[in-house]
Amino acid sequence: MNAPRTRVQRRPVHGVLLLDKPLGLSSNQALQKAKWLLRAEKAGHTGTLDPLATGVLPLCFGAATKFSQLHLDADKTYVATARLGVKTATADAEGEVIAERPVQVTPEDLARVEAQFTGPIRQVPPMHSALKKDGKALYEYAREGIEIERAPRDVVIHRLSITRTDETALRIVASVSKGTYIRTLGEDIGEALGCGAHLTSLRRTATGGFGEAQCVTLEALEAMAEEERLAQLLPAESLVDGHSRVMLGNEDAARFLSGLRRRGDWADAGEVAVFGIEPPAFLGTAHITANELIPGRLLNPIEIQQILLNAQQTEATP
Repeated sequence: MNAPRTRVQRRPVHGVLLLDKPLGLSSNQALQKAKWLLRAEKAGHTGTLDPLATGVLPLCFGAATKFSQLHLDADKTYVATARLGVKTATADAEGEVIAERPVQVTPEDLARVEAQFTGPIRQVPPMHSALKKDGKALYEYAREGIEIERAPRDVVIHRLSITRTDETALRIVASVSKGTYIRTLGEDIGEALGCGAHLTSLRRTATGGFGEAQCVTLEALEAMAEEERLAQLLPAESLVDGHSRVMLGNEDAARFLSGLRRRGDWADAGEVAVFGIEPPAFLGTAHITANELIPGRLLNPIEIQQILLNAQQTEATP
């Protein structure tokens, strides 16, 4: 007879966990595993990594989920390997081989293609993607053998390095803007070289200001005591590290949190991070127009109290 399953007692958890996503798990599967380990009530991630891909996956918990959308726009860096001469239906190693061609690539060809794909380019999103058409993901249509017309997208390849590792393999290092599909980039590079290609591995090494050296694996997280797991969380404001800061006194902070605009000697700014002075706490984001601080995404007083209490408990833990 099977033993009854132990029900996990959920709790408010606030912060950002930088996860090194393992091979073979979807982003949502990795998120749910981390959420279970932290016993968190609310969680989300800041952009999908395919099951084939590994690397930096920021996971947001509690109050941090309010700011996850901001990180979707962050630039990202990937390291990929591509096999030349073989094209697949999915542009990666999981797809059916649909074409094979001989490989005749010179160092001059690599330099030409590297220059061709650096800077602003246009990409046609792959059918095997989570983009939706009439409420249905493109990969669902692809599984049914249905091809949907997709409009090209403007993306930017900030930096690109293409090196040959053997006769039929490339190493691709790319720093890219939001919305860039690395599988499509690898496939397009193969076409530009005249032989076709597909990705055999893909790793995200950085997103925004977060890098792989800061990440923790699911295995390491599972081996930790509960207090150690909580100590892995970065504060919610780490998602807005690039924003200018505005500090508010107690009265202005309380009014700001209730959604009221504040006036001050501030220069116009598209987005700023707002903090209270006493106690020192992150309040949310805003923008500034004509000396007015206009609330954007805000924490609520209960979330702020929970964050401050968690910080005190963490500091008190030996």
